[in-house]
Amino acid sequence: MSTTGAIIPGQATLRFPVLMVTVIDGIESTAAELASRLRLVVEIASGKAAAIRLLDRRVYSVVVIDQLFAETDPASAELIWTRAGQAIPLQINFALAGRNRIELEMRSALARREREQALAAAAALAQVNAEIRDAVTSFLLESRLALTEADVTPALRMRLETLSGIAGRLQQMLVVSGNLHGTTGGLPPPMG
Repeated sequence: MSTTGAIIPGQATLRFPVLMVTVIDGIESTAAELASRLRLVVEIASGKAAAIRLLDRRVYSVVVIDQLFAETDPASAELIWTRAGQAIPLQINFALAGRNRIELEMRSALARREREQALAAAAALAQVNAEIRDAVTSFLLESRLALTEADVTPALRMRLETLSGIAGRLQQMLVVSGNLHGTTGGLPPPMG
């Protein structure tokens, strides 16, 4: 096993690769089969130094540490977990677990990561939508309040009406795109 990691390519995928950290000889065939079945790249590190180098070079979906390695060198295992970033951590006894069990655990970890990413993306989108909705609401209210002022010149009134119209169209686009879930989401109704 290479100290810099063996790369076992799977078929094309959009996922980040998987890192397996183990001192067990012959793990390459298991990694190659997993790469093929899971359609991803599996890299193998034979120890702490190799794992840290690989973790510094790229992002991983899952980091799998052999339980034997973790039990014989818990400080190194903890350092690898710390450096794994957002990768899903797995600890598996490669000596006892068969390929099917390892595959099941990896599939579960990959599915969990994808769910977490989807939830994070949905939360970020909801936050952006809320900020846009608040900005459009402020824009509409301020332009309408300014139009009610007694000393508004005809030229300024025309500009404020234009701004209010733009804000109204933005409001309609938000409703049509579903960002307001079919409601005005607290936005004032468009001026007629």
